[in-house]
Amino acid sequence: MGMIGGGRGAFIGAVHRIAAAIDQQVELVCGAFSSDPERSKASGEDFFLPADRCYGSYEEMIQKENALPEDQRMDFVAIVTPNHVHFPAAKAALEAGFHVLSDKPATLTLEEAKDLAKVVESTGQVYGLTHNYNGYPMIKQAKHMVASGELGEIRKIVVEYPQGWLATKVEDDSSQKQAAWRTDPARCGAAGCIGDIGTHAENIAEYVSGLEIKELAADLTTFVEGRMLDDDGNILLRFKNGAKGVLHASQICVGQENDLSLRIWGEKGGLQWKQSDCNTLLVSRLEGPAQIYRTAGGDYLCEASQAAARNPAGHPEAYLEGFANVYLAFATHLQDRITGNEKESYDYPTIHDGVRGMAFIYAAVASSSNNAAWTGLDC
Repeated sequence: MGMIGGGRGAFIGAVHRIAAAIDQQVELVCGAFSSDPERSKASGEDFFLPADRCYGSYEEMIQKENALPEDQRMDFVAIVTPNHVHFPAAKAALEAGFHVLSDKPATLTLEEAKDLAKVVESTGQVYGLTHNYNGYPMIKQAKHMVASGELGEIRKIVVEYPQGWLATKVEDDSSQKQAAWRTDPARCGAAGCIGDIGTHAENIAEYVSGLEIKELAADLTTFVEGRMLDDDGNILLRFKNGAKGVLHASQICVGQENDLSLRIWGEKGGLQWKQSDCNTLLVSRLEGPAQIYRTAGGDYLCEASQAAARNPAGHPEAYLEGFANVYLAFATHLQDRITGNEKESYDYPTIHDGVRGMAFIYAAVASSSNNAAWTGLDC
């Protein structure tokens, strides 16, 4: 793996490096860790990389890695930068023959996402997106139960992601780099809260339900005075099968700590999952008491859920392991391609999810600017 971004002072880069290393299938061999060449090279020293594999820019990294013998160069690029760098970096890597695993959202704009999908198709390279919450074992179990028909036809989906860290204008503090770029339209994109965490909520709802959002009615608000992007969103959803949904995402809910939750109800039963108790899935049915499913709970769990759990029952499988499961599925795909054993599909988010995420953002912004009018997803 070569990494773009994630150097000194960054948050998500360290998460990616830890997750990539958990299963010992991915090795960090090079990087362009900052837009500042000196900071990039200093960061590479922190990770004990050889000086000649620490680059001053991602363009230099791609060029020089491409010149190395095939058995020495990086196999893929992990992009962990602010959003505005995602598209140019991914495009450059793909066109140079490198696979890409990018942080979400896929790009800065919907137009870029559609263009990137064309690049992925034309180059034939593998592209993945780190919607890490899909990697949780109980989310795998929930998806399996919906797909196998245990809930019957899905009728209602409620997904929530409240945070409280942007309840004040912390982006004005020069030490708050994460807040600064996430509230800057030039680096974050058309939406703030909805682009940052709303896309996670959208993606997990579609992943578990197996349904795609057809249209939405959104009411986005910027509560903190002087902030340039939304920090709160309330969205009604209509799915293609006729199911209805509610999506709430906010970054001004004081005291909330990444409180992602998902509830799905069908004709015959329902599911409830919360990240704060991520190793538990509550299952209800028309008849009988509700049941509690637990991570690593035994053979009653589906194969995908069991495979996603590394620890004995009672030892939490959480945020880092969710990321690790995305990395493992992506690495398995690359290994299968190298050995000629490539399968038809693998369980990690792809450019299709990336385009849908950007279409969701743009539909939400358009709907909110038109008094929450119902708006279709352009993808």
